[in-house]
Amino acid sequence: MGLRLGRPSPWTLATSFIALIFCAPIVAVLITAAGDSAGLWQHLFETVVPRYVTNTLVLMAGVGIISLFFGITSAWVVVRYAFIGRRIYQWILLLPAAIPGYLIAYTYTDFLEFAGPVQNFLRTFFGWQSARDYWFPEIRSMGGAMLVMGAVLYPYIYIMARTAFLLTPSSYFEVAQVSGRNIFWSVALPLARPAIVAGLALVLMETISDFGTVEYFAVETLTLGIFNVWLGMNNLTAAAQIASCAFLFIIFLLVLEILARAKRRFIDSTRRSVSLIAKPVSGWRAAFCATVCLIPVIVGFVVPVGVLIGFILQGYSVTLNTTIIHAAGNSILIGFSVAVLVVATSLFMGLVVAFNQNKAVRGLAAISSFGYAFPGTILAVGVVTAGGALDTQLAALVKQNFGLEYSGWLTSGFALVVFACVVRFQAVGYGAVKSGLARISTSMIEASRVLGYGFGRTMGKVILPMIRLSCIAGGLLVFVDVMKELPMTLLLRPFNFDTLATYVYQFAKDELLEEAALPALAIVLTGIIPVILMNAVFNRFRNS
Repeated sequence: MGLRLGRPSPWTLATSFIALIFCAPIVAVLITAAGDSAGLWQHLFETVVPRYVTNTLVLMAGVGIISLFFGITSAWVVVRYAFIGRRIYQWILLLPAAIPGYLIAYTYTDFLEFAGPVQNFLRTFFGWQSARDYWFPEIRSMGGAMLVMGAVLYPYIYIMARTAFLLTPSSYFEVAQVSGRNIFWSVALPLARPAIVAGLALVLMETISDFGTVEYFAVETLTLGIFNVWLGMNNLTAAAQIASCAFLFIIFLLVLEILARAKRRFIDSTRRSVSLIAKPVSGWRAAFCATVCLIPVIVGFVVPVGVLIGFILQGYSVTLNTTIIHAAGNSILIGFSVAVLVVATSLFMGLVVAFNQNKAVRGLAAISSFGYAFPGTILAVGVVTAGGALDTQLAALVKQNFGLEYSGWLTSGFALVVFACVVRFQAVGYGAVKSGLARISTSMIEASRVLGYGFGRTMGKVILPMIRLSCIAGGLLVFVDVMKELPMTLLLRPFNFDTLATYVYQFAKDELLEEAALPALAIVLTGIIPVILMNAVFNRFRNS
């Protein structure tokens, strides 16, 4: 049956059903938060919630500032100036995106602690005998969390800023130069501001979502509070009420990101839009440009990877064993399952939405991809609540109609982890599919109908072959994100079920990171896949 514009059909009904399923965890959090926490919420609100909110805001501000500084300066340098190694720096500036936040926190703690190589070198060089002889900043602190998280999250802003700089027509810069104005402050930054704000919104969403870093650094944020109240106090309702506070932050950031993207428009009246030509520099200017690009890469990638490799070379890390193989197998299994489901549902909904005029369906499909903006701990609360409610209903139906006992599988087991990850990373696959569909004219659907193809055959025979690369890219990005995912797998995994992320977390929590260096490095190497993909996308913008 063909897809009929503006009229309900099995395709639109199925899309609406899938979207509602993806929205269920968020709705479940809000419903649970309206319940009775036996007085615990009042106690939490009077004691720790203000501290959670304050720490979250301070952490967001610090990470935002560091990410903005690293992202904007490096993006402008590689776009504006031509210097030796520029092509290499354009690529390696994306490498910190391969490092999960919790890994850089673990490695920097070992690198900068009292017994670490930095303080050992200082004591040897200056002849200090103990910590009383000198002052050294504490890495496991709010400031340390800001630094390490900013060092791995700045690529979001770098990507958005560099793209905006590349797409700004050179005619704008020429007018500013003729007028004697600074082209960065008067043209580049103002026109790139919406894109930068959109990237900043993503950075702040990731900051709120982080669990491993704040837990290891003992920074009490809303996300850590949800984890502690749920598992430490065994009160799901109170955890959902704290999650509702984080929900307000997320809504604000989503609105900010949407408004920023809505303003990313400018018109170039010339016949052909040409990007800014890079200005050749040499000598100390070239060295300065290289330094600006190297600092964030060293802080966000070289040091943590170097620490992990050092552990392996020194023989501290456990060797490849059955436990690591099983953890890696579980990570790959979850990652592959989630990637397939995300791409399949994104492809189906994207095709229906792209060629359908039903605004309600479009809105539902868009809302269903908002899961990426929510912390894993919030989604874990929602998934357990929604799954538990459905399990209760299924158990009653099975008992009533068949007289059988249904123990419930939606609130535990492998399937729960997969579903939570699908909800969390739906936006990644949906965005990739939408970018592929944007290059296809709706007239192709009409031509397919004239030839007698229904919507299903059109999707399989015409559209899918044309966007398969976008689907593959989206699937790879989802796979890598799932490989790095910590809070949801930690909260929802079955007993005796480890992934590489949870395996590394357990060692790091016991101050034994060096023993888990090998699986940690495997996570990093997997994370390099999206870096290669992002660099390939940039090469389409400009062959420089």
